[in-house]
Amino acid sequence: MRLLHTSDWHLGQTLHNYDRGYEHQRFLDWLLDTLATERTDALLITGDVFDNTNPSAAAQRQFYRFLAAAKRRLPELDIVVIAGNHDSPGRLEAPAPLLEAFDAAVVGHVTRDARGQIELDRLVVPLKNRDGEIAAWCLAIPFLRPGDVPKVTTDGDSYLEGIALLYRQALELALNRRQPGQAIIALGHCHMSGGQTSEDSERRIVIGGVEALPVDMFDPVIAYAALGHLHRPQTVGGQPRVRYCGSPLPMSFAEIHYPHQVVRIDLDGGSVREIASLPIPRPVELLRVPEQPAPLTDVLAALAALDLPDAPPETQPYLETRVRLNAPEPGLRARVEAVLDGKPVRLARIETSYGGATESDSARGPRSLDELGRLQPDDIFRKLHWRKYGVEPAAELLAAFRELLLAADGQTAA
Repeated sequence: MRLLHTSDWHLGQTLHNYDRGYEHQRFLDWLLDTLATERTDALLITGDVFDNTNPSAAAQRQFYRFLAAAKRRLPELDIVVIAGNHDSPGRLEAPAPLLEAFDAAVVGHVTRDARGQIELDRLVVPLKNRDGEIAAWCLAIPFLRPGDVPKVTTDGDSYLEGIALLYRQALELALNRRQPGQAIIALGHCHMSGGQTSEDSERRIVIGGVEALPVDMFDPVIAYAALGHLHRPQTVGGQPRVRYCGSPLPMSFAEIHYPHQVVRIDLDGGSVREIASLPIPRPVELLRVPEQPAPLTDVLAALAALDLPDAPPETQPYLETRVRLNAPEPGLRARVEAVLDGKPVRLARIETSYGGATESDSARGPRSLDELGRLQPDDIFRKLHWRKYGVEPAAELLAAFRELLLAADGQTAA
């Protein structure tokens, strides 16, 4: 049996206000061709299908059109989808009765029966091969909130131990159902201990300050654990069978150098025969110019030297430029845009940093509530200015700030 593992599509995402529908469609078209070329039996989608809990109509159309096209192209394809922390569990599950016609099982959240017991049955999904025979059992565990997990009375962390218990309970049910030669596959949308995160991309999952799960949560009988949430492709705990496939597109400039991929898993009876990464073509490039922050004159020169081929607007690369300043530069964006005028590139972000900024007594925060109470607005302004720029604000800037304060006081009094 052959499985394909993908995750963290974030349909509907914008990159600094640029719509990414074109890129997502190119990925979905590629995935559809790959499913057919690889003769895939089951597709595993491990959460964050959408970028937010209230996805646009366009993003939802992309998803459901893909599912319909996949079923037309591969009539025997099984699909399992779990919700991630970005998804609305109820919204994702709402069309489940219709999706059953596509052999698509969607698990958005954990449900309980009239007695308050978790309905494990819906978390254990059979996976069929192209001959229509059950070849594996899937533990389809979505992103878990504190109320989703079994109650555990312990001196440890009840949330983490509740997650581990839920996986054990689902595994026990799957083991009772499986026949000889059938594999056990686990799905999860979570942060595993030791997982490498992406700056500016992933929303942290913090429950009482603890979020990372131990890899030994996945029993050795589980042939493969397909994970979602972290965008960097990686294995966990040195175990090739436990891995994040990563996101299909760079979701921020922090992900420029990621090898975006889907993962192909070939099963031989109850065990894994081979795991392979299939690289995803990148339809639109992300550029950082310069790679490291530089003075404005150097940055403008580097941007002026950019030589890019003509391209339609939807395929023009996104650009992040990184400028190191010694003082505020009010006309910065206008100067950057003037240099880029006529170049086939989309300016997405200007990252600024300031040299020489060291936190002194004037920049540090108050050490007590009493000290906080004695602070005046211009004291706070001075501290924030020093923290960002590394210098005291100019007298003219302080004067302008005080004028704004007086104007605000006047409006409040009126």
